[in-house]
Parts: sequence; structure tokens; C-alpha cells
Amino acid sequence: MEPAVEASSTARSGPLVDYQTRPDQYAHWRLAIAGPVATLSLDVQEDRGLRPGYKLKLNSYDLGVDIELHDALQRIRFEHPEVRAVVLTSAKDRIFCSGANIFMLGLSSHAWKVNFCKFTNETRNSLEDSTRHSGLKFLAACNGTTAGGGYELALACDEIILVDDRSSAVSLPEVPMLGVLPGTGGLTRLTDKRKVRPDYADIFCTTSEGIRGQRAKQWRLVDEVVKPAQFTDYVQHRALELAAQSDRPKNTPGITLTPLPRVIDTAGYHYEFVDAQFDPGARRATLTVSAPPHSQTTDITGILNLGARWWPLQMARELDDAILLLRTNNVEIGTWVLKTRGTADLVLAADAALAQHRSHWFVREVIGLLRRTFARLDVSSRTLFTLVEPGSCFAGTLLELALAADRVYMLQTEDAAAAPTLSLSELNFGAYPMVTHITRLERRFYQDAAALESVHSAVGRALAATEAQDFGLVTSAPDELDWDDEIRIALEERASLSPDALTGLEANLRFGVTESMESRIFGRLSAWQNWIFTRPNAVGELGALKVYGTGNKARFNWERV
Repeated sequence: MEPAVEASSTARSGPLVDYQTRPDQYAHWRLAIAGPVATLSLDVQEDRGLRPGYKLKLNSYDLGVDIELHDALQRIRFEHPEVRAVVLTSAKDRIFCSGANIFMLGLSSHAWKVNFCKFTNETRNSLEDSTRHSGLKFLAACNGTTAGGGYELALACDEIILVDDRSSAVSLPEVPMLGVLPGTGGLTRLTDKRKVRPDYADIFCTTSEGIRGQRAKQWRLVDEVVKPAQFTDYVQHRALELAAQSDRPKNTPGITLTPLPRVIDTAGYHYEFVDAQFDPGARRATLTVSAPPHSQTTDITGILNLGARWWPLQMARELDDAILLLRTNNVEIGTWVLKTRGTADLVLAADAALAQHRSHWFVREVIGLLRRTFARLDVSSRTLFTLVEPGSCFAGTLLELALAADRVYMLQTEDAAAAPTLSLSELNFGAYPMVTHITRLERRFYQDAAALESVHSAVGRALAATEAQDFGLVTSAPDELDWDDEIRIALEERASLSPDALTGLEANLRFGVTESMESRIFGRLSAWQNWIFTRPNAVGELGALKVYGTGNKARFNWERV
């Protein structure tokens, strides 16, 4: 099914931003495969920005460029299992990437800037996720000037090679040039990942011209600098060395990511296994995820034959797409109500197949996509309420939706035949860690061993409302007399609260005492970059982001309070 009708303006803001694309539609990236090495070359077409009003000069990027990058990475993971190393480079001379397009940022609303930064963060985090879990290695071949978000993309790779041509430099010039911060984890990766000395990092981040040559290597900003005559050969040699470290398969056919069956209309986004229904008046969307309609093969050959139609993969792709569409196109819908429908046993059977074959490259990639998709929920600035009702199937993998929610309401009924249940599987205990690298169950119980052992004892059992509440898996279990009123009041109260305050509240409560580089990137982005994006020093009429490129000098309020 193709999109039939675009959603009305009451349900979304502006022209629909679509995250679905394919290599023959790319405007800005070239993908080439040579044995175990894939090369992604950035060749931004300056007149093909996602929105009007700016030109993408100097290999700068906007959301459309990153949508293509996200798609290319997904296709490498699934369609090219023979690829073990990915080289990111530029098709242009003397410029790798100059980062996010400044004129695009200057023209954009606050919400657009934040969503843009969040998606680019997730895409770069996904490179490191694939290195950690899937055996893919990434090499940034910086064949020219590498600035801002371009250097942040390089920082997400396993290694950075910079051409030593006496002019090419790496830089994070956001503070001195724009009055903002690097928005895609640059500061955090300098310290947490590359362990650049703090004094060097301070100089680096306040020097607009950047650092080049041997000093860049000495300061750990890059891994190697190579003369132009040797650059191409060195990159290829190093990519093959990285590929040799991978356990991805050789001479194995991939799985084609066929277009998603999807209809977009005024009521919402509709897929085969995921349905997102809008209620614009209540500023609410209901996301319903369905179990497979019948049992699917658990044999790996049969699973490979199903390919993109295997339920865990198709459901994950649909859910990922729906989350991205809602986050970008429906910014006033502040509450997502999460539901499921279907047979829990069929979900648990799919979980058993995922667990049985989790070392197989394809199943490993499906688990990876599920992991990254659930992580999008965690960092989405939306209230997440889960409703467990008759016909629900919050089991195993789909239980992660409930565990990601801010609250879980479960109907308690004396009708045993209609009573909803929850079921855990082994996948809830490690397959889908959050960006903090711990599971949602560990987050829920603050890694308390006794509580986790107790919950683990219930794996495979169908837990009715009272027992689920005793295990600490639900927030409230109203009976049939109170259900409608309690849910209505909870949703209406939530909708009456400040969206800004809720975003800060939810982010603080969702991420407990355990931190990781990824969670610090998101936390620092929320706490500082979002705030800076609203300050006149950056976005006022004479702010640095507004006057960039005009020849005028920014005018700052010098108070530091």
C-alpha cells in the first residue's frame, strides 16, 4: 500500500516529512560495495534541501541528508551481510563535511532544530551500536576540511583518518562562530570516547579554524594523518584490517528491505502491524502494535525465506517509521497511548525464535533494530502511557513497550476469559538495553538483584492484573467500574500540564542512576543546547546564529548568571 491521503494540518505541522527512501532516490549519498568494504561518499546537492530557503553548500547537511544516511546504514546491515567495514568519506575535493547547514538552523523553529539534532544523534549512536553488537566497523576518511557536525559524524566512527594536505583541519566551531554548542555529541565524545585532554579540548572547541596535521593526531582528535598521495591506499588498507576483525558472514545473501505497507490519512499512520490514530483535540495519539496473526516458522531457513516479512522485522520497521513520523510531523501531540492486540503466545513464539537464533547475523540485526527502535521511545519528548486491556498481548518483546512507558494501567476484571495478562520472556533481561546500557527492568527496579530475580521467576507465565501489580510491573490496576474514569482523568490531567516541564520531568525520571556516553549526549543536549537555542545570544535578531553569513557581528548580552 502506498500513502493515500496526507494528514490534515490539524494533525500535523507543515508538509509531511517522510523517512522512507531507497538508494536510487538518494540525492546526497553514494553507496558502493567492494567485497567486505562499503563506501558511503557524501556528495551533497546544494539545491536539494529538504525545505526551501537555503543552499547546502560545502557538503553541509539538513534532515534530508541524514534520512538518506539512516537508510543506507539499514541497507548495509540487512542487504549486505558481507560488508564488515564501512568507509565514510566525501565525493568532493578538499571538503569532507562542514556540518549542519547554518542557514537551515537559522530559519528553523526551535522544535525543528531539536528534532533534527535528536535524529542525527540517534543515527550517529547507531554506528556505535552496530560496532558494539553487530561486528560492523566504521572508518571516517576525512579527505578535506571536517567541521562541526561533519567532525561529529567522524567521531561516531571507530577510527578517523585525516588527509595531511596542510589545509584540511578538524574543528568544532559552534561556540566561537555561532554562539551554540555542537549538537550531535561532539563535546561528550571528545572526553568520553577519544579522551582528549580537557585543556586541549577547551582550546579546540574555542578555535574556529580547527586543528590539522600532526597536532590533530597528537591531541587524539584523529587516529592518523596521511599525505594526499598515500591517502586512498591507506584508507583501503586500514578498512580491510578493520573488516578482518569482524564476525559478519562471508558470501551470504542479504535480506531486501522492501517498501513498508503503509497508508497515511487524516486519521493517522496505518501499517500492517502498527497503527497510529490521532486525536488532535486531546493532543493525543494511540499507537497499537499487533502480534503476528498466526504462528510463523522458527526454522532459520524459513525465517530467511520470510525476510522482510518476518514479523519481528516488519513490526520493528513499522514502529520505527511511526515514531519518526509522529515526532517530526505531529509536534503538538504530546501524549502517546501504547496498546497491543493479538495472541501473547504468538509473540512469545517469535521471542523463542529470536533467542534461539540470536547469534545468526540476520536475527542479530533484527534484535538490533528492535533495540534501537525501543530506544527512540525512551528519548522521545512525549508522555508514554500504556493501557493493558482485554485482547492485549504485552508479552516478551512487546512488553518492552509497557516497560518504556511513564505509567502502565492494567484492567482488573473478574471475567477470567477476558482478563488481560502480561508475560515476560528471556529477551526482557538483556536483548533490548536502553541507551544507558541497562535493561528497562533494571531501570525500573534500580538494578535491585532481589527484585529482578523475583520478576525473572515469572518468565513464561501469564500474569493477571493483581499478580502483575505485586511484581511491580504495572502502575495501577483499576476494576471495570473505575477504568474509564481513571484513564480519562489521567489523560486529561497530563494534557493540562506544561509540555516543556513534562519533557524535563520525563527525561529525569526515565534515566536513573546509571549513565552512559549516549545518555550523557542526550542529557547534555536537552539541558544545554535546547536552552541555548532559545537565548537571544544565539537566535535573537542580532544573535550569532541569525547574523551568520551576513557580514554583521553578533551582539551578545554579556551577563553570566
